[in-house]
Amino acid sequence: MRTLIWGAGAIGGTLGAYLARVGGAVTMVDTAADHVEAIRRGGLRITGPIDEFTVRVPAFTPERLTGTWDEIILATKAHHTGMAVRSLLGHLGAGGHVVSAQNGLNELEIAEVVGAGRTVGAFVNFGADYLEPGVIHHGGHGAVVVGEIDGRITARVVAIRDAWHQLSPRAIVTPNIWGYLWGKEAYGALLFATALTNESIADALALPAYRPLYVALAREILAVAAARSVVPEAFDGFDPTAYLDSAAAGAAEASLDLLVAHNRRSAKTHSGIWRDLAVRKRPTEVDAQLGIVVTLGALAGVPTPLTARLVALIHDIERGTRPQSLETLGALAASHA
Repeated sequence: MRTLIWGAGAIGGTLGAYLARVGGAVTMVDTAADHVEAIRRGGLRITGPIDEFTVRVPAFTPERLTGTWDEIILATKAHHTGMAVRSLLGHLGAGGHVVSAQNGLNELEIAEVVGAGRTVGAFVNFGADYLEPGVIHHGGHGAVVVGEIDGRITARVVAIRDAWHQLSPRAIVTPNIWGYLWGKEAYGALLFATALTNESIADALALPAYRPLYVALAREILAVAAARSVVPEAFDGFDPTAYLDSAAAGAAEASLDLLVAHNRRSAKTHSGIWRDLAVRKRPTEVDAQLGIVVTLGALAGVPTPLTARLVALIHDIERGTRPQSLETLGALAASHA
């Protein structure tokens, strides 16, 4: 199958490089002209503790792209989903599909444009960072899951899973992709909280003073999921059931300990959220990832005050009115207390 990667950054670049390395017919698209030019000139280089290799693949900016593809893997930032999916629509073959390899609940927006039957859900939790034009750092293993958004197990998702084994031999197919996506929403809220500071993910999650805050944040997200009749799935140490009111004493602490251990094994020490704020100095995905939870919570009658406060604090950092610091994380904790 010919595959078009729309968004050749950390996730899309890594995934596309592994597919291309074993002979996949991969083409990459990215809005960053310098990144595209570097790939065209010298190939896309994957570096880090897991692998070191370079692949030669065709690469284009969106306005230079022509042709249609059976499979388009959308790997842009969540807040660019709408514009990206409208741009790629003309490049999607009549029987083709779009796979969302993103953070968030973007399958909802993709399905509105291309149709639910042409939308495939995916959950990716491996660690990767864009370092510079033409270079991606693959820093850590993580869960990789593919599923139809209606819960069916189809030949299509099995084929995608089999191809993605090049990246992760642990890749699986699930009948509950929404469960994984909502699980990642809850874990993602914790990552946004750690990005309020300059601490690593592991160090921030290990801080005893803020663990009640992390539990409360996860609990808010999971309450919205429950209101939508979603059963969240566990992955990489994050166990959604551990954060519920009904959980056994110490269950959340144990889950947080597992998350700390998982992140200490990765060469990717900080989240992409932190990198957007501290290094790339650009807006984060907070509205597309957590803002939507606040909206869906309001529609379901589920209050999400901590999540809303976290969104506001991330925007303060984006505007430069607050620093990334433990004091800013403390401001979030104070709203919980």
